[in-house]
Amino acid sequence: MNEAEYKRFTEAAAHCQMTNAAFLAYAVDKATRDLTRTAAEIATEREVIGELFAARRHLGRIHGLFNQVAKALNSGADAPHLDATAGAVLSAARRMEDATDALLAHRDGGAAA
Repeated sequence: MNEAEYKRFTEAAAHCQMTNAAFLAYAVDKATRDLTRTAAEIATEREVIGELFAARRHLGRIHGLFNQVAKALNSGADAPHLDATAGAVLSAARRMEDATDALLAHRDGGAAA
């Protein structure tokens, strides 16, 4: 733990009116109650970046599928769920952009612009 992390830790314990040991014990106990969430919260930046790259690849594949849909529509085919699908993809892309912004803000130590 570096000095900045230790300072944050001791300030958090003091804010909760707990000793460092009690705060640490509480945090560890809380973390062990939901290991899936804990693993997600402590994922390394490398893992998060890897997931963002995977999401980008998936969005690239979706782009290719939308090109196929456009070709089919130009040939007279019907796509009754196209609007809902396009909306879902746009929502996923926006969430990915938000996640990227949050990661960059965290990495830079400030809030997203």
